[in-house]
Amino acid sequence: MSRIVNPQSSRRQFLNALGGVAAFSILPTVAWASSPNGKLQIAQIGAGGRGKGNFDSLFRLPNVDIVALCDVDSNSLAERSTEVPQAETFRDYRKLFDKLGDRIDAVLVCTPDHMHAPISSHAMELGKHVYCEKPLAHNVVENRQLRLLAEEKGVVTQMGIQVSASIGQRMTVDYIKSGLVGKISEVHVWSNKSWGSNDLIPVTTNPVPANLDWGLWLGVAEERLYREKIFHPGQWRRLLDFGTGTLGDMGVHIFDTPYRALELTSPKWVRSHCREPNGFAHPTSVKTEYQFPSTQYTAKTLKWTWYDGENGPPSWIEGFNEDGAFQLPKQGCVMIGEKGVLMMPHMSGPQTFPRELIRSVPRPELDPLDHHGQWVNACLGEGSTGSPFSYGGPLCEALQLGVVASRYPGKKLTWNPRSMEIPNLSEANQYLSREYRAF
Repeated sequence: MSRIVNPQSSRRQFLNALGGVAAFSILPTVAWASSPNGKLQIAQIGAGGRGKGNFDSLFRLPNVDIVALCDVDSNSLAERSTEVPQAETFRDYRKLFDKLGDRIDAVLVCTPDHMHAPISSHAMELGKHVYCEKPLAHNVVENRQLRLLAEEKGVVTQMGIQVSASIGQRMTVDYIKSGLVGKISEVHVWSNKSWGSNDLIPVTTNPVPANLDWGLWLGVAEERLYREKIFHPGQWRRLLDFGTGTLGDMGVHIFDTPYRALELTSPKWVRSHCREPNGFAHPTSVKTEYQFPSTQYTAKTLKWTWYDGENGPPSWIEGFNEDGAFQLPKQGCVMIGEKGVLMMPHMSGPQTFPRELIRSVPRPELDPLDHHGQWVNACLGEGSTGSPFSYGGPLCEALQLGVVASRYPGKKLTWNPRSMEIPNLSEANQYLSREYRAF
């Protein structure tokens, strides 16, 4: 099956096993399917929720055939399959790979977060290109493993951060790298979403619906009894075992712009402020501080702060809106530079303060990009992807270190990216990965 390894004793084993990937042959090991029409043969795993949006984005592309669909929920599977009646359907992704491994070129993974790494790694071991929804994986170690495995196998990858292909995001990156507001000393990123819970796991249980294979839905996660409207279809993002909360989920979209523009790497340390952990769900409201190493686009020290839930947007940002005259958008980022401030509301275009600063330079000339089409074209040998696992892996590692810090409110966690350890709080290392359940 896959080479994603179990944690506890696995982190060092994994680093020893894959540490030499950089020296591996750069020739791809992709096993191309025998396509009768020259189109990319794709299997989509995960058909409900975000699966519909991903399906629609693939289905409209002229150089794609969706030849297989897989979902643990027969209702979601039936709904999607009406649009591609020729596609074979499966409940278990392993059976899909066993039967159609020689007929597919690429796989789109759109399941709950806890199954991203097991499925994506299985696909890459078979030499298949992979598009995986954000966040790339459920924990820090899985993100590193997927990045290195993609490099080893030479497959084309893309993480599902569609905003990275938008004109507004790309303009912002261009303005920052051109020095429009000077070197950046502070970054503030936020979301008003509250994807957590202060409740404990309910005592009551419910019968598993006939349309749901509960064992397959749990997959590698710890076995639990079914609770209606708690896990499936949508609340899993709030829960420790299955999702990554607002920071690990929406944070991918909103971190992406400044992280990419400033060419950041692993943080030096991270500290979260939130309620005490309850062992079941992520906090409903978090403020997380990071310090990243400086780059050519930052000041010597870069202060980075995330806010979510009732903290997002922040009530004020020193040096920007402390007088309350400017109301911040519900989701977005602010970058404070030597010459001014650049703000980008989520899913919108950049603004500068002073406002005339952005008018002082020509607007970047950017062509539209299709995030899914970019991946498909790259799989077919044309161009490259904008958010491959080589980018998405480090981004999600940084985010999920903040998720780990939420288990230790107020404590600064230092980070050694080479050894993949939190050296100043050894007990926190257990949360960098997890034990897989056999299923």
